[in-house]
Amino acid sequence: MQVLCIKCGLCGAIILSSPKLFVTLSEYRHISKRVLSVIFDNLVQYVDMESIEIIKCHGSGNDFVMVDTTALACAASVDWALFARMASAREGGIGSDGILLVVRHEDGVYGMDMFNPDGTRAEMCGNGIRCVARLAIERGYISHRGILRSGGRDYVVQSTDDIAEGVKCFMVDIPIRTWSSDFSFFADGESFVGRKIEALDAGLQFTALNLGNPHIVAAVEHIDMEQLSRLGAMVKDSAVGRELFPHGVNVSLYERRAHNSLFVATYERGAGITLSCGTAMTASGTAAALLRLVEAGSRVEVCNRGGKVYCCTSIDNSGIVTRLEGNATFDWWGRASLREGVFGYEVVRRTSEEAAWQNFVKSVVTDL
Repeated sequence: MQVLCIKCGLCGAIILSSPKLFVTLSEYRHISKRVLSVIFDNLVQYVDMESIEIIKCHGSGNDFVMVDTTALACAASVDWALFARMASAREGGIGSDGILLVVRHEDGVYGMDMFNPDGTRAEMCGNGIRCVARLAIERGYISHRGILRSGGRDYVVQSTDDIAEGVKCFMVDIPIRTWSSDFSFFADGESFVGRKIEALDAGLQFTALNLGNPHIVAAVEHIDMEQLSRLGAMVKDSAVGRELFPHGVNVSLYERRAHNSLFVATYERGAGITLSCGTAMTASGTAAALLRLVEAGSRVEVCNRGGKVYCCTSIDNSGIVTRLEGNATFDWWGRASLREGVFGYEVVRRTSEEAAWQNFVKSVVTDL
């Protein structure tokens, strides 16, 4: 069913109407919003979305389409999963590793909702939340140090010094749990650090961590991208993978390249192999600290094919918290629309930030 999205000339409200129940603007002036809500609540399948502001951004090469929904009248009626699939498509869309929605919760707390390229929700994204933090700080939603909510958890975020010339940097403190209902292969109250998952790969020793989303990471001498691809496909598509990880999982391999320096590659749940994953870099840095491959409490350099971040893991009786520090780069500002199931967009203004980022990446990133 097609649902039209019309802006009222009197109040600016968005009116939803189907072909069978078309309400003109003049008629709308005489119908209460409550009655309209009752009429259309059960009709909406998707909403034609008028042109909205979008920002193409990335954290450590993990690229997103970001939408500030806090002042978007039709935000609650948009099929964001459909929007994510269309916008994220590398062919026919903008191309991204997902979409970020800046939201404001009923209790007044601002936050991030993320959708993967396949339309599924992600509870947390370390690279994405830095981009949301930047926009929220720059628009005055939060101070330079504040709280953002994602996946039901509150995270402390803040601005910090530029990571390089022209490269804005933000950080987030991520509380980490060593157990999750996303893991079925060990019991509640236990931890799984540097142990084998025989059914998955008998030669690797994995660490399972919950950063708001589930991760398994393994230290290797050299990252094999074909092996990573096989592991990702197994946890995603096989019966064994679904039994071990009923809600899916992010899989990473990491190398220790120097003192307090790691290199990571990741197969992301809902996205596949990406250039970068912030929570995967955080999980790898945390696992390395737990295994004493790097120093807990120290600033650890964590690189991937997309760029570099810094992680600092604090471990004490109160638990584990890892600070993730890295760029939040805005590449361009534009407009997007979704009409009759057709996605469209235009670039309105490009920044110089991507050039600064690429100069930085050339100085820090090496091949696998």
